[in-house]
Order: sequence, then structure tokens, then C-alpha cells
Amino acid sequence: MPTKIKIKKMYIASDHAGYNLKNIIKKYVIKKGIKVIDIGPNNDKRVDYPDFAHLLSKKIKNKDHYGILVCGSGTGMSITANRHKNIRAALCYDIKSTKLSRQHNNANVMSIGSRLTKKNVALRCVSMFIKTSFDGGRHNLRIKKI
Repeated sequence: MPTKIKIKKMYIASDHAGYNLKNIIKKYVIKKGIKVIDIGPNNDKRVDYPDFAHLLSKKIKNKDHYGILVCGSGTGMSITANRHKNIRAALCYDIKSTKLSRQHNNANVMSIGSRLTKKNVALRCVSMFIKTSFDGGRHNLRIKKI
């Protein structure tokens, strides 16, 4: 049976390449009634993506906390975030990948590539991430093996 989620708090971070899309996503999530904590950066000056992926991942401390990471490709952020215990960061590049990341993998962090994902697609992915629940069942058994 799917586990219904109600996201109360969303952490968000980016690197310089993802800065503009991060701000667009942040406004969108706030309009959905979710509290957003922006981990940074505060401008589009060059920064190292691992620094911000680590900061965000350390904030995800319970099952009510979720995160969004944005960098140029989304890959570096997801690799970095997944080095943390209890983080299941998924590279989300379209609606289906996002939906399956929640349903099958119980992803609690989504990573988006600002250079590869158009704004409207990114916002639809964020919407899907927010509203999709984990299916549980056989998928829960697989999650426990991670």
C-alpha cells in the first residue's frame, strides 16, 4: 500500500549553474504551501557543487524532510548527496523518472540538471516529486538492502 506523504519542509540548494533555476523552483514550492529552506548559494558566482550537496544532505534528518538539488547536469549533486546515510537522491530528468524515483525508490532528494532540463519540465518534475507517494511493499524490501 502506498505511503501517503505530506511534505512540510523542503531544503533546496544549487551551485552557480543551477542558481537561477533553484530560485524559480523555490518560488514554485513556496506557492504549494511548503516551507522552503534555501541552503545557498546566494548568487551565481562560481562555487563547488559538493559543498552545497553535503550541506543539504546533512539537513535531511527525518522522514518529513525532503530536498532539491540543482546543478548543471544534476549528476554531481546526486552522486554527492548519495554518500550520506539515509539519503536517496534521484536524478530527475522527466516526469516518469521523477514519479518512479518516489514510487519505487522512496527518493527523499531530487537532483535536476539546469543545463539539460527546461524550466517548465523542471517544475512539472518538482510537482510530481511533491505529490507522489512511495508504493512500499516489494519496493520497501529493496530499499532496506541499500
